[in-house]
Amino acid sequence: MSANASSDLFLSLEKLDLPNAYIYPAFLSGLLTYIFIMFCNLLVLVAIAASKKLHKPMFILLFNLPVSHMITATAFFPHFVLSIVTKRRLIPPPACITQAFLVHLCGTGNLLILSAMAYDRYVAICRPLRYNAVMTPHNLVKIIILIWFISFSLIFTLIMLVAQFKLCRTNIVDLYCNNPSLVKLVCEDTRVNNYYGILVIFIVQGGSFLIVIYMYTQILYTCLKTNQSDAQKKAIQTCGSHLAVFLILQINTTFTLAAHRIKNASPYIRRALGVSVLIFPPILDPIIYGLKITELKQAIVKFLGRSFKS
Repeated sequence: MSANASSDLFLSLEKLDLPNAYIYPAFLSGLLTYIFIMFCNLLVLVAIAASKKLHKPMFILLFNLPVSHMITATAFFPHFVLSIVTKRRLIPPPACITQAFLVHLCGTGNLLILSAMAYDRYVAICRPLRYNAVMTPHNLVKIIILIWFISFSLIFTLIMLVAQFKLCRTNIVDLYCNNPSLVKLVCEDTRVNNYYGILVIFIVQGGSFLIVIYMYTQILYTCLKTNQSDAQKKAIQTCGSHLAVFLILQINTTFTLAAHRIKNASPYIRRALGVSVLIFPPILDPIIYGLKITELKQAIVKFLGRSFKS
């Protein structure tokens, strides 16, 4: 945060205005949602880590998603559910900056991870003879490091551009801290922030969309022109899951960011979309992958069976 900002300043998040009768049900719903998200994603993590059959490039890339979802959920839910009971929608600026950074970092990382997973499926189906040479452990580590380096660099710069300003307002227009809502607290010229924000959207969302569409177009073309081998059929089974997860995140994020740039957009719709980005992907991703990818489903069932027996 800028040295100009008062250290004792508290920012005010958008009020929930819940009737007293709904406070504890809302608290319980939020708490159970957080626990469910953590359980489902932790289950995927443990299943991948415990099963040697899943120590493959695709699942190692997939391993990053539940970690990211758990970080995002922890950045949002504990403060949110506590504020329901206390009715204090206040947050210190350093905590707000940290929350915004983690939300954007993980969201960016998720899109890039899903793009890398699309590339993995492309090589497996369209270049099967070169798969082991391309997706080596060394190359896989480089891909993962590159993904998080790009995410960190882009988002750290994005957040620092707004953190340098002195805030002239304290009312955040969303239910949690994010870059668009922080920019709205500044009374100075924020054109650089807006231009850089658009650049990040273009690079991350536009770039990942083009990569995924190209990869799946090539996969579809390959499947139509050749007789599918058993390995290809197995790889294709995961493509629908990847595409569904990617489109859910891409569409949800696009509408949320667009709502901040449309002046006449309903604030209620904007807030609902903003929260949905933090709730639906962390819940749906482990369910979709757990049900649709046979190897992962078998590993989860096997792990749960061992746990109940013990």
